[in-house]
Parts: sequence; structure tokens; C-alpha cells
Amino acid sequence: MQSAVCIVGNGAIAKTAALGFAKAGHIVTLLSPPPPATDAATAVGEQPWDVRVYALNHTAHTLLASLKVWGALDATRVAAVDAMVVNGDGAQSGDLAFDAFGAHAGTLAWIVEDRNLNQALDAALKFAPGVTMVSARAVAMSTTDSGASVVLEGGARIDCDLLVGADGGQSWVRGQCDIGIDYRSYHQRAIVTNFSCTKPHRGAAFQWFTGQEGIVALLPLPGERVSLVWSASDALADTIMAETMSELAVRLAVLCEEQLGPLRPLLPEVVKAVPLALIRPHAIVAPRVALVGDAAHVVHPLAGHGMNLGFADVAGLLAAIAAREEQRSIGDERVLARYARARKEDIFLMQLATDGLVRLFGTDLEPVRIARNLGLNLLNKLPMIKRRLMTHAMGK
Repeated sequence: MQSAVCIVGNGAIAKTAALGFAKAGHIVTLLSPPPPATDAATAVGEQPWDVRVYALNHTAHTLLASLKVWGALDATRVAAVDAMVVNGDGAQSGDLAFDAFGAHAGTLAWIVEDRNLNQALDAALKFAPGVTMVSARAVAMSTTDSGASVVLEGGARIDCDLLVGADGGQSWVRGQCDIGIDYRSYHQRAIVTNFSCTKPHRGAAFQWFTGQEGIVALLPLPGERVSLVWSASDALADTIMAETMSELAVRLAVLCEEQLGPLRPLLPEVVKAVPLALIRPHAIVAPRVALVGDAAHVVHPLAGHGMNLGFADVAGLLAAIAAREEQRSIGDERVLARYARARKEDIFLMQLATDGLVRLFGTDLEPVRIARNLGLNLLNKLPMIKRRLMTHAMGK
């Protein structure tokens, strides 16, 4: 098989990249591993609320809208985030509040379920010209000055001008390129599930830095529902996962009952725990290869921007290729170097910010606790700085 671009991956970032390259007029092969044999067909009727959700910013919104994907989402299952309240820890806790009005924006972000996003992307791919979907496992890859090749189980081969690795934090493509990584486990897991709340959330997202108990976020879902993302230590995660969702709701009441009232588990009760780590690849490009999404960076979810970084990667790669000189191919070394330079600062700042906050709020030393809460309160009183932070976070 011959194509201009071969994209390896089966998530939202890989699918978005395929649509973006197709819209730009390139022939695309989207290579995804075969689905697990246990995957069942999607049930007809109302689907339960997905426990995996994303807080998509304006960069993601703009890209998805340009690819006709945003309009294909089930809008009844998308919640706009109009405000965010960050709470410190301890008796003298600091507070920091953001809102769309202060950011001069219609909304700060949108909460979208993983299933809703992927269903819209799958629907768009069915009508995308020049996209071939291949379900197979890659076993080897090679590159030359003129292109890249991926060998599949059974001996078939895909030749391309550019190979895009969008295959997650444990990227096979990255490993085949011998790109080293800096890896550090946070010894935490993100516990995710959904609740109904008895008081209206009014489009507000809440976050609590609780010191030893980790970082708790409750994100608004449509109706009186919220999605939990609790970054808890491995020991606490073991305890929580052994409890019922009703017991988890009691734990959360200490933090959120004043704002949201008692929480009730959404049925069917589903709780998942995802290990958290920081992954810094030493490069996001190699000869004829570009990495996007988690293959290019994995950050702590406390800011909710891991997926947004991935969409910004796709937008940056498409922009670098669109701006290339006429004589350069899409996999040209200089073109890929421009992509890497364009993404370097954004990725570095997000890694620095998320990792720094985890370290700062992960200590229970009293002087540090006092200083960080004073910092939150001070920042809350500096509207110009707050607005700049919000503008950057929104991807505007």
C-alpha cells in the first residue's frame, strides 16, 4: 500500500490527524491495531455516561470544527465550562476563581466524553476522501531519505512519505525510532467516575488541592451531573477502589457538599483507576517520522490539558506541512524540524506547570502550605495575570 501519510494509532488524536491530512488533500492510511475480541457492538438506546471525559479548549474546538467534527458531536452530552474554582488546603486555604466573563470569552472549555468524541470522528472518517482504514498489527518499520515503510503481520507493507506516531504513551513508533524518554511515575492513579449532584453546578468546574489526599476535580456534565477525576496516591487509590461508590460520595462530601450538595452514583456504577506518570521523549521527530499526542508527551491530568496538547500537535504539524516550500515533501527533515520547534515551548511549559504543581501541593510542610495558599489568594486578586493564564489555558 502506498500513501502520503501513514498514521499509527486508534484514538481521537490519530483520527483527527487523519481527517486533517485528508482535508489538506493528502492520501492517508490510518493503521490501527485489531480491536480486542471482547469488544461488543454498541447497544441501541441511551448510553451510560462515559467515565473518561476531556476538558477541550478553544484550540481543540477550532480544529474539530474545521474538520466538521464538532457539529457531529451529540450536543446534549457536551457541557460548557463557564467558571472554575480552585481551592487550596488546610484551615487557611487559598482560593482562585476563573470565569468566562473575566476571560472575555463565551466559555472556558467544553467537557466531552471519549465515546461521544470518537463516534463523531468515526462518522467523519467514513466520508473522508483519500483515507484508508487498516486494522492490523505493525511488526517492523524502516525509513530512508525518500520515505518510511511499516511492515504488518502477514507481510503486507505500507509505504509513505511521512509516518505519524499517534499511538499513546507507550508508543511503538517512538520505540522503533529509538527515541529515548525521561520517565517518572507519580505513584498516583487517576480515579474517574460520575455522580449526580443535588445542587446545580451552573457550569462550574471545581478543584481541590488536598495535600496528602491528592488532587480532586469535579467537572460539569449536562444536567445535574459531574465527572470525578481524583489523582490519589497508590495507597489511597487501593482503598478507594475497594469501597462502594456511595462510600466514595461520602468522602467527597467533605469537600463539595456546600457547593454541589450530596452526590449520588450514576448508574451503572463504573469506577476506573489510571496510573499517572510524566513522560518526556527526547525528541518528537525522527527521519520521516513525527510524534503527536501522548506519543510526544504525557503530563499529569491536574490541568486537564493532555488531550489539548495533542490537538495542538496535530494543528501544528498540519500548519508546518502546509507552509513548506514547494520543492519539499511532507516528510522533509526541515519541515519536521519546524514542527518540533513550534511545539517545543507549549509542551515544555505544560510539563513544567503540571509537574511543578504536583510537587508544590504534594508536600505537607506547614511553611510550604502557607506559602502556596497565600499565592493562590494573591493570584486571585491580580486580574491581568489571571486573564493571561486563562487565555493561554483556553488555547486562544
